[in-house]
Amino acid sequence: MKRVFIIVLDSLGIGEEPDTALFKDHDCNTLKRISASEKFRFSSMKKMGVGNIDGVDYLEKEKKPLGAVARLQERSMGKDTTIGHWEIAGVVSPSPLPTYPDGFPEEIIKEFEKQTGRGVLCNKPYSGTQVIADYGEEHIKTGKPIVYTSADSVFQIAAHNDVVPLQKLYEYCRIARKILVGKHAVGRVIARPFTGEPGNFTRTADRHDFSVPPPKGTLLDALKADGKTVYAVGKINDIFAGRGVTEHVMTHGNTEGMAVALEALDKEFEGLCFINLVDFDMLYGHRQDVSGYAAAFAEFDFWLPSFTAKMKPDDVLIITADHGCDPGDSHTDHSREYVPMIMYGKNIKPVNLGTRYGFCDIAATVAEYLDCNYRGDGKSFLDDVLKPTETEKKLCEAAYSAMEKSYSPYSGYKVGAALLCSDGKIYTGCNIENAAFSPTVCAERTAVFKAVSEGERDFLMLSVCGGKDGKIRGVFPPCGVCRQVLSEFCGPDMQILLMKSKSTFERTRLSELLPCSFSLK
Repeated sequence: MKRVFIIVLDSLGIGEEPDTALFKDHDCNTLKRISASEKFRFSSMKKMGVGNIDGVDYLEKEKKPLGAVARLQERSMGKDTTIGHWEIAGVVSPSPLPTYPDGFPEEIIKEFEKQTGRGVLCNKPYSGTQVIADYGEEHIKTGKPIVYTSADSVFQIAAHNDVVPLQKLYEYCRIARKILVGKHAVGRVIARPFTGEPGNFTRTADRHDFSVPPPKGTLLDALKADGKTVYAVGKINDIFAGRGVTEHVMTHGNTEGMAVALEALDKEFEGLCFINLVDFDMLYGHRQDVSGYAAAFAEFDFWLPSFTAKMKPDDVLIITADHGCDPGDSHTDHSREYVPMIMYGKNIKPVNLGTRYGFCDIAATVAEYLDCNYRGDGKSFLDDVLKPTETEKKLCEAAYSAMEKSYSPYSGYKVGAALLCSDGKIYTGCNIENAAFSPTVCAERTAVFKAVSEGERDFLMLSVCGGKDGKIRGVFPPCGVCRQVLSEFCGPDMQILLMKSKSTFERTRLSELLPCSFSLK
C-alpha cells in the first residue's frame, strides 16, 4: 500500500528565477534571508540535503544526504498560492490570474454591495494587519465590510466578528466568488475575520479561502477517480475548491498542521496526503518578520524526524514550496523564486536532480509512483530516484544472463529478455537470428512464446537489455512486432524495464510503448 505525503512550506523560495524582473521583484531569496537569523536551525533539513540543491551555496552541504533533491523553476505565469499549488498538482497556467493594483472596478463593487445589502470600505491593495488598523473603527461604526486586495489575485473581506458574524462573512465571500468570474476570476476570495477594540484589533484563525477551480484536471482529480485517497490538510481543500479531495482537515497554523500530518501516518489509506503549512507565508513572509520566519523553519526542522521515524517502508515524503515571500526584500508581497524539492523514503535514492523546469514534475512523479496514468503538464523523475526492488533486480539479472546466450552472428547485436509470471516463475529469451532474415525471432517473443507454450497467461513484468558484442549499450525497447505480441497476452499497465546497464534501467509500461494495439475487441 503506497502513500505519498507532500508538505508545502508555504512561500519558502530559494532564490530569484530568471524572469524575476517581469514580476517586479529584486534581491529576493527567502531561504537565504532567514538563514542569516540567529533563530535559524536546519540540522534535519541539512541531513535531507537542502544545502545540496542548486544555488543553495549559503548552507552547508551534506556528504551523504538522505533524500533526492532538486531546484524547481515555475512554468506558470504567476507567483501566488493558487497557481503554485495548481502547478504542483500538474497544471501549468500560461496566463496570470487577474490582479487589481488600483482596486476593483466599480461594476464589481456595486454588484457586491447590491447582493450583500452593505457598502464597502477601502477597495485598495493593503497589508492585512494595517487595513484593519486603518479602517476597523469605521467598519464598526458603519457596518461596512472592508474589501481590499494585494499584489496577488485576491478579493479579501475583513469584518469584525461582532459586526458581521463569521457565517455571514463566509456568505459574503460566496457572493463575491459568484460575481468574480470570467476576466475577473481572481484566484481566491478570502474571509479575514478579526476581533478586539480600536487600536488593538487582532485577526482570528478562522480565515477561509474560496478558490476558483483549476482550469483542468489535476493529480487530485485523477487519484480520486482511481479510487485512491486524497487527504487534504490545511488550506489545500480551499485552494482546489474541494475538487479531487476525499477527506480534509482545516488547520489553524503550522503547529496544528504538523500534528495532523503525524496523525495521518496512522491512517490506513493508499494515495496522497497533501499538507500546507501556511504560517511561513501568512504570519512571517507578508509581515516582513525574518526572525519569526526563521523560528518557524526551526520548528519544522525539529519536528521533521518525528515524522520520518513513523513512515512505512513504501511511504514517500516530498517537501517543497509554492512560491517565495522574502521577509526582507523591498515589499510585503510574494516573490518569484525557485522552490526546493526534497524526496525521501526507504525506496528513494539520494540523488541530485539539478534544476528542473516545472513544479508539475512533482505531480507526474507522484502519479507514476501511485500507479496512476495521470501525468498532467509535467515529466516524471521517478526512474531517477526510485531504488530497484528485489524483484526488479532478479528480473534484470535473468535478462542479462539470457542476453549472453544470444545467437546473433549476422547483426552482432545480442538481446535478452526476462518475463515474470503471476505465479513467480520467470521465463527468459534471447534473440535468435537466421541467414534468411524473416525466421529471426526477438528475445521478447522468445520469452513470451516459451511461457505461453507452458500454459502461462498472467504476466506481471518484463525486462529487456541489449548491445553490440554482448555489452549493454543504451536501452533496447521491444520492436513493433514484439509490442503487438506483448499486447496480446499482457495488460496495458504491465511494467517494462529497459535496462541501461546491469544494474540500472528505465521503467515504462506497455501502454506507453504501444498505445493503439490491434485487439480482438
